[in-house]
Amino acid sequence: MSRPRTPSVWLSQAAVNGALVLAVVYMLFPLVWLLTAATKDAGGLLAGNAFSFEGFDLGGNLTRLAEYNDGIYFHWYLNSLLYAGIGALACSFVSVAAGYAFHVYDFRGKEKLFGLVLVGVLVPTTALALPMYLLASEVGAVNTYWAVLIPVLVNPFGVYLSRVFCAGYIPDEALEAARIDGAGELRVFWSIGLRMVMPGFVTVFLFQFTAVWNNFFLPLVMLSDQKLYPLSLGLYAWNSNAHAEPDFYPLVVTGSLLAVVPLVVAFVSLQRHWKAGLTAGSVK
Repeated sequence: MSRPRTPSVWLSQAAVNGALVLAVVYMLFPLVWLLTAATKDAGGLLAGNAFSFEGFDLGGNLTRLAEYNDGIYFHWYLNSLLYAGIGALACSFVSVAAGYAFHVYDFRGKEKLFGLVLVGVLVPTTALALPMYLLASEVGAVNTYWAVLIPVLVNPFGVYLSRVFCAGYIPDEALEAARIDGAGELRVFWSIGLRMVMPGFVTVFLFQFTAVWNNFFLPLVMLSDQKLYPLSLGLYAWNSNAHAEPDFYPLVVTGSLLAVVPLVVAFVSLQRHWKAGLTAGSVK
Protein backbone atom coordinates (compact mmCIF):
# COMPACT_ATOMS: atom_id res chain seq x y z
CA MET A 1 0.00 0.00 0.00
CA SER A 2 1.50 3.35 -1.05
CA ARG A 3 2.14 5.91 1.65
CA PRO A 4 0.48 9.32 1.26
CA ARG A 5 2.75 12.15 0.32
CA THR A 6 3.88 14.35 3.15
CA PRO A 7 3.13 18.09 3.11
CA SER A 8 6.83 18.82 2.63
CA VAL A 9 6.77 16.99 -0.71
CA TRP A 10 3.77 19.00 -1.87
CA LEU A 11 5.45 22.23 -0.76
CA SER A 12 8.66 21.38 -2.59
CA GLN A 13 6.74 20.58 -5.79
CA ALA A 14 4.77 23.81 -5.48
CA ALA A 15 8.00 25.76 -5.01
CA VAL A 16 9.59 24.18 -8.07
CA ASN A 17 6.48 24.74 -10.22
CA GLY A 18 6.20 28.31 -8.98
CA ALA A 19 9.83 28.99 -9.87
CA LEU A 20 9.26 27.52 -13.35
CA VAL A 21 6.19 29.69 -13.87
CA LEU A 22 8.12 32.80 -12.84
CA ALA A 23 10.97 31.87 -15.19
CA VAL A 24 8.57 31.38 -18.11
CA VAL A 25 6.83 34.70 -17.40
CA TYR A 26 10.20 36.46 -17.15
CA MET A 27 11.34 35.05 -20.51
CA LEU A 28 8.05 35.63 -22.35
CA PHE A 29 7.46 39.14 -21.00
CA PRO A 30 9.69 40.93 -23.57
CA LEU A 31 8.20 38.88 -26.42
CA VAL A 32 4.63 39.71 -25.35
CA TRP A 33 5.56 43.40 -25.12
CA LEU A 34 7.13 43.24 -28.58
CA LEU A 35 4.04 41.55 -30.03
CA THR A 36 1.61 44.13 -28.64
CA ALA A 37 3.88 47.14 -29.21
CA ALA A 38 4.21 46.23 -32.90
CA THR A 39 0.50 47.01 -33.31
CA LYS A 40 0.89 50.65 -32.16
CA ASP A 41 1.73 53.84 -33.95
CA ALA A 42 4.25 56.32 -32.56
CA GLY A 43 1.64 58.05 -30.42
CA GLY A 44 0.50 54.79 -28.84
CA LEU A 45 4.06 53.78 -28.01
CA LEU A 46 4.96 57.13 -26.49
CA ALA A 47 1.69 57.15 -24.51
CA GLY A 48 2.85 54.07 -22.59
CA ASN A 49 -0.07 51.73 -23.43
CA ALA A 50 1.97 49.22 -25.40
CA PHE A 51 0.38 46.21 -23.66
CA SER A 52 -3.11 46.92 -25.00
CA PHE A 53 -4.39 46.13 -28.48
CA GLU A 54 -6.24 49.43 -28.67
CA GLY A 55 -5.54 51.18 -31.94
CA PHE A 56 -4.40 47.94 -33.62
CA ASP A 57 -2.30 48.95 -36.64
CA LEU A 58 0.03 46.02 -37.36
CA GLY A 59 -0.86 46.04 -41.05
CA GLY A 60 -0.06 49.73 -41.35
CA ASN A 61 3.27 49.28 -39.57
CA LEU A 62 4.20 46.41 -41.89
CA THR A 63 3.28 48.50 -44.92
CA ARG A 64 5.37 51.45 -43.75
CA LEU A 65 8.22 49.07 -42.95
CA ALA A 66 8.13 47.65 -46.48
CA GLU A 67 7.87 51.04 -48.15
CA TYR A 68 10.41 53.05 -46.16
CA ASN A 69 13.54 53.89 -48.16
CA ASP A 70 12.57 51.52 -51.00
CA GLY A 71 12.25 48.52 -48.69
CA ILE A 72 15.73 48.77 -47.19
CA TYR A 73 14.56 46.77 -44.17
CA PHE A 74 13.98 43.59 -46.18
CA HIS A 75 17.32 44.11 -47.91
CA TRP A 76 18.85 44.03 -44.41
CA TYR A 77 16.76 40.95 -43.71
CA LEU A 78 18.24 39.13 -46.69
CA ASN A 79 21.71 40.23 -45.64
CA SER A 80 21.19 38.74 -42.18
CA LEU A 81 19.92 35.49 -43.70
CA LEU A 82 23.01 35.41 -45.91
CA TYR A 83 25.44 36.11 -43.07
CA ALA A 84 23.77 33.79 -40.56
CA GLY A 85 22.72 31.01 -42.95
CA ILE A 86 25.88 30.59 -45.01
CA GLY A 87 28.17 31.53 -42.11
CA ALA A 88 26.59 29.08 -39.66
CA LEU A 89 26.45 26.26 -42.24
CA ALA A 90 30.10 26.67 -43.24
CA CYS A 91 31.21 27.12 -39.62
CA SER A 92 29.38 23.96 -38.56
CA PHE A 93 31.07 21.94 -41.29
CA VAL A 94 34.52 23.32 -40.41
CA SER A 95 33.92 22.72 -36.69
CA VAL A 96 32.72 19.14 -37.19
CA ALA A 97 35.64 18.37 -39.52
CA ALA A 98 38.11 19.77 -36.98
CA GLY A 99 36.45 17.95 -34.07
CA TYR A 100 36.47 14.72 -36.08
CA ALA A 101 40.20 15.12 -36.79
CA PHE A 102 40.97 15.77 -33.11
CA HIS A 103 38.98 12.68 -32.10
CA VAL A 104 40.04 10.18 -34.75
CA TYR A 105 43.65 10.97 -35.60
CA ASP A 106 46.79 10.99 -33.49
CA PHE A 107 49.41 13.52 -34.52
CA ARG A 108 52.27 15.38 -32.92
CA GLY A 109 51.19 18.25 -30.70
CA LYS A 110 47.53 17.26 -30.87
CA GLU A 111 46.59 18.12 -27.27
CA LYS A 112 48.64 21.31 -27.29
CA LEU A 113 46.85 22.43 -30.45
CA PHE A 114 43.52 21.58 -28.87
CA GLY A 115 44.58 23.60 -25.83
CA LEU A 116 45.03 26.61 -28.12
CA VAL A 117 41.48 26.03 -29.35
CA LEU A 118 40.25 26.13 -25.75
CA VAL A 119 42.17 29.35 -25.20
CA GLY A 120 40.32 30.76 -28.20
CA VAL A 121 37.04 30.01 -26.43
CA LEU A 122 38.09 32.33 -23.61
CA VAL A 123 38.83 35.31 -25.88
CA PRO A 124 35.74 37.55 -26.36
CA THR A 125 34.84 38.23 -29.98
CA THR A 126 34.70 41.98 -29.34
CA ALA A 127 38.41 41.93 -28.51
CA LEU A 128 39.12 40.46 -31.96
CA ALA A 129 37.05 42.96 -33.94
CA LEU A 130 39.79 45.60 -34.28
CA PRO A 131 42.55 43.11 -35.32
CA MET A 132 40.17 41.57 -37.84
CA TYR A 133 39.36 45.03 -39.20
CA LEU A 134 43.07 45.77 -39.67
CA LEU A 135 43.56 42.44 -41.45
CA ALA A 136 40.51 43.04 -43.65
CA SER A 137 41.75 46.51 -44.56
CA GLU A 138 45.09 45.04 -45.63
CA VAL A 139 43.40 42.76 -48.19
CA GLY A 140 40.74 45.27 -49.22
CA ALA A 141 37.80 43.34 -47.76
CA VAL A 142 36.43 46.15 -45.57
CA ASN A 143 32.86 47.17 -46.43
CA THR A 144 32.15 43.95 -48.32
CA TYR A 145 30.11 40.84 -47.53
CA TRP A 146 33.36 38.93 -46.96
CA ALA A 147 34.29 41.21 -44.05
CA VAL A 148 31.41 39.72 -42.05
CA LEU A 149 31.31 36.21 -43.50
CA ILE A 150 34.95 35.16 -43.20
CA PRO A 151 35.39 35.86 -39.44
CA VAL A 152 32.34 33.73 -38.54
CA LEU A 153 33.60 30.65 -40.40
CA VAL A 154 35.69 29.54 -37.41
CA ASN A 155 34.30 29.07 -33.91
CA PRO A 156 36.60 27.56 -31.23
CA PHE A 157 33.63 26.60 -29.06
CA GLY A 158 32.11 24.79 -32.04
CA VAL A 159 35.34 22.80 -32.49
CA TYR A 160 35.30 21.86 -28.81
CA LEU A 161 31.64 20.77 -28.97
CA SER A 162 32.26 18.81 -32.16
CA ARG A 163 35.08 16.82 -30.57
CA VAL A 164 32.80 15.97 -27.64
CA PHE A 165 30.03 14.89 -30.01
CA CYS A 166 32.40 12.79 -32.10
CA ALA A 167 33.60 11.00 -28.98
CA GLY A 168 30.01 10.21 -28.04
CA TYR A 169 28.56 9.32 -31.43
CA ILE A 170 31.30 7.80 -33.60
CA PRO A 171 32.52 4.30 -32.61
CA ASP A 172 35.99 3.39 -33.80
CA GLU A 173 34.69 0.03 -35.04
CA ALA A 174 32.49 1.70 -37.67
CA LEU A 175 35.43 3.68 -39.03
CA GLU A 176 37.67 0.62 -39.13
CA ALA A 177 35.00 -1.37 -40.96
CA ALA A 178 34.74 1.35 -43.60
CA ARG A 179 38.52 1.41 -44.03
CA ILE A 180 38.62 -2.38 -44.41
CA ASP A 181 36.02 -2.08 -47.17
CA GLY A 182 38.43 0.20 -49.03
CA ALA A 183 36.99 3.63 -48.26
CA GLY A 184 39.43 6.53 -48.16
CA GLU A 185 39.63 8.91 -45.22
CA LEU A 186 37.53 11.60 -46.90
CA ARG A 187 34.89 9.01 -47.81
CA VAL A 188 34.90 7.68 -44.25
CA PHE A 189 34.35 11.17 -42.87
CA TRP A 190 31.65 12.13 -45.40
CA SER A 191 29.69 8.87 -45.40
CA ILE A 192 30.20 7.64 -41.83
CA GLY A 193 31.52 10.29 -39.47
CA LEU A 194 29.47 13.28 -40.63
CA ARG A 195 26.22 11.29 -40.72
CA MET A 196 26.73 9.85 -37.25
CA VAL A 197 27.53 13.22 -35.70
CA MET A 198 24.64 15.06 -37.39
CA PRO A 199 22.96 15.96 -34.04
CA GLY A 200 26.20 17.71 -33.06
CA PHE A 201 26.31 19.43 -36.46
CA VAL A 202 22.80 20.79 -35.92
CA THR A 203 23.65 21.92 -32.39
CA VAL A 204 26.71 23.86 -33.56
CA PHE A 205 24.65 25.28 -36.44
CA LEU A 206 21.96 26.61 -34.09
CA PHE A 207 24.46 28.17 -31.73
CA GLN A 208 26.36 29.84 -34.57
CA PHE A 209 23.21 30.89 -36.43
CA THR A 210 21.94 32.65 -33.31
CA ALA A 211 25.33 34.27 -32.65
CA VAL A 212 25.71 35.57 -36.22
CA TRP A 213 22.08 36.70 -36.45
CA ASN A 214 22.50 38.76 -33.28
CA ASN A 215 26.01 39.91 -34.19
CA PHE A 216 26.35 43.68 -33.92
CA PHE A 217 29.87 44.83 -33.13
CA LEU A 218 31.63 43.12 -36.05
CA PRO A 219 29.32 44.61 -38.73
CA LEU A 220 29.54 47.97 -36.95
CA VAL A 221 33.32 47.92 -37.34
CA MET A 222 33.46 46.42 -40.83
CA LEU A 223 30.59 48.05 -42.72
CA SER A 224 29.73 51.61 -43.69
CA ASP A 225 27.44 50.96 -46.67
CA GLN A 226 23.82 50.68 -45.48
CA LYS A 227 23.02 48.19 -48.24
CA LEU A 228 25.39 45.72 -46.57
CA TYR A 229 23.96 46.13 -43.07
CA PRO A 230 22.45 43.17 -41.22
CA LEU A 231 19.23 43.66 -39.28
CA SER A 232 20.97 44.30 -35.98
CA LEU A 233 22.95 47.23 -37.34
CA GLY A 234 20.10 48.61 -39.43
CA LEU A 235 17.65 48.61 -36.51
CA TYR A 236 20.29 50.27 -34.35
CA ALA A 237 20.64 53.07 -36.91
CA TRP A 238 16.87 53.56 -36.97
CA ASN A 239 16.67 53.54 -33.19
CA SER A 240 19.36 56.24 -33.04
CA ASN A 241 17.22 58.40 -35.33
CA ALA A 242 14.07 57.75 -33.32
CA HIS A 243 15.12 60.20 -30.59
CA ALA A 244 14.85 63.04 -33.10
CA GLU A 245 12.07 61.53 -35.26
CA PRO A 246 9.56 59.48 -33.18
CA ASP A 247 8.03 58.02 -36.35
CA PHE A 248 10.97 55.60 -36.36
CA TYR A 249 9.76 53.90 -33.16
CA PRO A 250 7.02 51.79 -34.84
CA LEU A 251 9.48 50.79 -37.57
CA VAL A 252 12.06 49.68 -34.99
CA VAL A 253 9.55 47.71 -32.90
CA THR A 254 7.85 46.03 -35.87
CA GLY A 255 11.22 45.26 -37.45
CA SER A 256 12.41 43.73 -34.17
CA LEU A 257 9.33 41.49 -34.08
CA LEU A 258 10.01 40.19 -37.58
CA ALA A 259 13.68 39.70 -36.70
CA VAL A 260 12.71 37.09 -34.09
CA VAL A 261 10.92 34.88 -36.63
CA PRO A 262 13.96 33.10 -38.21
CA LEU A 263 15.34 32.18 -34.78
CA VAL A 264 11.99 30.70 -33.71
CA VAL A 265 11.66 28.79 -37.00
CA ALA A 266 15.21 27.45 -36.76
CA PHE A 267 14.82 26.19 -33.19
CA VAL A 268 11.35 24.70 -33.73
CA SER A 269 12.28 22.92 -36.97
CA LEU A 270 15.60 21.57 -35.67
CA GLN A 271 14.75 21.02 -32.00
CA ARG A 272 14.62 17.23 -32.35
CA HIS A 273 18.24 17.07 -33.49
CA TRP A 274 19.24 19.78 -31.01
CA LYS A 275 17.76 17.91 -28.04
CA ALA A 276 19.48 14.72 -29.14
CA GLY A 277 22.75 16.60 -29.39
CA LEU A 278 22.49 18.22 -25.98
CA THR A 279 21.83 14.85 -24.33
CA ALA A 280 24.81 13.16 -26.01
CA GLY A 281 26.67 11.05 -23.53
CA SER A 282 24.13 11.44 -20.75
CA VAL A 283 23.25 7.72 -20.82
CA LYS A 284 26.72 6.36 -21.49
